[in-house]
Amino acid sequence: MLAENFSVAVGGFAVMDNHLHVLCRLDPEHAKSWSPEDVINRWIAVYPPRDLDLDDAEIVDKWVEHHARDAKLVALYRDRLSNLGWFMKALKEPLSRLCNRAEGVKGTFWEARYKSIAILDEEALLATCAYIDLNPVAAGIAEAPETSKHTSIRQRVVHAKTNDKLEALKEARHGAVAGSKAIGNLEQDHWLVPIEDRRQLPGRASGNKADGQAREGMVNGFSFGSYLLLVEYTGRLFRNGKARI
Repeated sequence: MLAENFSVAVGGFAVMDNHLHVLCRLDPEHAKSWSPEDVINRWIAVYPPRDLDLDDAEIVDKWVEHHARDAKLVALYRDRLSNLGWFMKALKEPLSRLCNRAEGVKGTFWEARYKSIAILDEEALLATCAYIDLNPVAAGIAEAPETSKHTSIRQRVVHAKTNDKLEALKEARHGAVAGSKAIGNLEQDHWLVPIEDRRQLPGRASGNKADGQAREGMVNGFSFGSYLLLVEYTGRLFRNGKARI
């Protein structure tokens, strides 16, 4: 829900026992394309006003129309909805309340606010994504990436299985091109950022799209099947103090 309403896309995640990792892509330019009504609707989807009956569509429409006239309010919400700090706040606060309620305690749940690290090139992007997906394996709480409970790698594999594409993923063993053709547009209908960015055909002008893909992926020419091979090979490497596949 947060990824749908913020101008922040999620490329990978892993929820561990005492911390979580989230790979985010910030897209403030996308937020600039929202109408004032879009901004207000997105904001109340994340932070529903207590005095607004969200089940009454007519009342909601009037409420949104009224607040959309406030340019300063719209500008404030637009900025927040494209801000990583507000995204993390919206992600972590409900989890804090839920866990505190379950344990019957009060006070700070998270040790710190959050720490962000900029990813500057494609190699670092793939390495970071694989590191996040392999966290449960390295910690010894999952025997293989696809068996970990709360990770992006498991979500991607389950999505492929649901769409009968597991066999097609194996084509990546014969090369990136074969794997890319076999898997098709599988990840376009999943909420996570696709691994492969196939929007532009080689040698074409910017803006021309390939294969009808409108969603931006991570790396051009690197298929989901190739990424699974990368995760598997990386997960089998020996590291002192870390478990492996």
